[in-house]
Amino acid sequence: MPVIPANIEDYRILCKKRLPKFLFEYIDGGSFSETTLRSNSSDFDKIKVRQRVLRDISTVDTRCNLFGEEYKLPLILGPVGIAGLNARRGEVLAAQAAEEKKVPFCLSTVGVCTIEEVRKKVENPIWFQLYMIKDRGFMHSILDRAQEAGTKNLVFTVDMPLPSSRYRDIRSGLSCGSMFRRQSARIYQSMLRPRWAWDVGLLGRPHNLGNVAPAVGENAGIDEFWTWMNKNFDASVTWKTLETIRDYWKGNLIIKGILDPRDAIEAKKLGADGLIVSNHGGRQLDGALSSISALPQIVDALDGEIPAILDGGVRTGLDIVRAVASGASAVMIGRPWVYGLGARKKQGVLDIISILENEMRVAMGLSGNTCMADLNREMLV
Repeated sequence: MPVIPANIEDYRILCKKRLPKFLFEYIDGGSFSETTLRSNSSDFDKIKVRQRVLRDISTVDTRCNLFGEEYKLPLILGPVGIAGLNARRGEVLAAQAAEEKKVPFCLSTVGVCTIEEVRKKVENPIWFQLYMIKDRGFMHSILDRAQEAGTKNLVFTVDMPLPSSRYRDIRSGLSCGSMFRRQSARIYQSMLRPRWAWDVGLLGRPHNLGNVAPAVGENAGIDEFWTWMNKNFDASVTWKTLETIRDYWKGNLIIKGILDPRDAIEAKKLGADGLIVSNHGGRQLDGALSSISALPQIVDALDGEIPAILDGGVRTGLDIVRAVASGASAVMIGRPWVYGLGARKKQGVLDIISILENEMRVAMGLSGNTCMADLNREMLV
């Protein structure tokens, strides 16, 4: 008898059963020994919430305001590379689900669907994420495309000047080794998932990482992308370099990948409109602080001048409450929404958001809080 998914972990299990191994391991894995990946979630469990009783909690309001826009939840669907391979035109489906639930969706630079394709399928502009690319002309052209699509919020990722070693990706055939070995492994794994192979592998084309296709090649696939990425991610980037992005981009600049209060202060000095406390989901520096552990000092360093968004390890609505109480203006999720997408396409993403919303309402009510302003460090033990 099939299990009815009730929480994020259930959707993770269902996603694993439906996706080829190389895709699931890419979503699920981290770098090196994955200690930071694990601590991102386990450190949430160390934060205890005060239970309060006999308060009027008949109305619980989860709305929040970010960069001048009101959203139903303090929740953002974050940028995830090649997410469009987990369901046919997956980034479009996720953006549509986010819009229905009235939360933001952020498209990755290395998404399968282009920013133009996603924008055409939703009513409102989406957020967009970008890396520092050596080819500045090409990078500026992507910024121009985002601007033309009406994007107001640019998430600029700064914690990936060079890609880390992710052993699951090597073992699965997604990266490293000979091209023959990688392609053979992926073909074999896809054959073990015939429903995915038909719906996404055949009917979900093109699979060419649309936003960077002009640079990588219109018919280029994953293998060509890894080669291009290793050549074009800029390890020489500094805060001085980032000033050129601040000058060029006219919308909100949100810097993603901050874990140290000193870097938070630098981001504020640069003129960033917000920052994202993130260790890239435990996929870069293994042994780095978990995001939730790093958050309070960064919030204190910002002194309320710009919002801090937490990214990494959120698996429940209670985690959202813990993060907001610790000072986050909102949280960003990656793996959870992709688990939903891989498991049940658009409906899966809708389900994930609903699960988090319901859990958040319960956690707020049972801790005696009825709105975002009530969530602060005093409610934490």
